[in-house]
Amino acid sequence: MKSITQVHLMPAIFRGSTTSRDVNYAWPTAEVAVMGAKGAVSIIYHGKGDISEYEKEYVEKFGNPFPAAVRGFVDDIIEPRTTRKRICMDLTILAAKKLTNPWKKHANMPL
Repeated sequence: MKSITQVHLMPAIFRGSTTSRDVNYAWPTAEVAVMGAKGAVSIIYHGKGDISEYEKEYVEKFGNPFPAAVRGFVDDIIEPRTTRKRICMDLTILAAKKLTNPWKKHANMPL
């Protein structure tokens, strides 16, 4: 299964202390990217002629979740068969989580 959409990527790409993400997992076959390899390579190597070799190199280098895990965008790479168990464990832990948002001086203005 391949999921390269903005909805699935935003939690992984913009994860940090300013966002409210708790955990991010990926399967070993996941691609954490903003677009597919063909689209990315056609932009990066525009005008270079035959880009099929560049596309193969791009897939080998970025067609897996390991670069994203090294950079901290993915917390762990899990096997698909352990997904349900992992989600259940995390939901048990997060059930007792208390959110503390900072006090806001001004509310959003109605527009």
